[in-house]
Amino acid sequence: MERFVKGDVVIIHFPFSDLTGVEKRPALVLLDLGGEDILLCQITSNPYNDKQKMPIREEDFNKGKLKQNSFVRPLNLFTGDYSLIEYKAGSLKQEKINEVIERICELLRN
Repeated sequence: MERFVKGDVVIIHFPFSDLTGVEKRPALVLLDLGGEDILLCQITSNPYNDKQKMPIREEDFNKGKLKQNSFVRPLNLFTGDYSLIEYKAGSLKQEKINEVIERICELLRN
């Protein structure tokens, strides 16, 4: 399987909270942790009442796109295994990657 880099948007098999099944969901790659682990950030099309959400639109992509405009949720970080990744949907432009990383750092500092 190909290795992914910061800014890649991947489609993963995400488990239901009760672990009864999985669904395909997009996630933003933040860091390849080596081995089979990768640090990811949740992406959703649902505009939850989340004050920290950050919109991502087709124009934020360097390559590829998602089916609809979505939101990165910078407080929803998780580690996943490479085996969860179905495919790469695209990659964000460097400006958007920097914006997301800065928001995560800002939230962790406060």
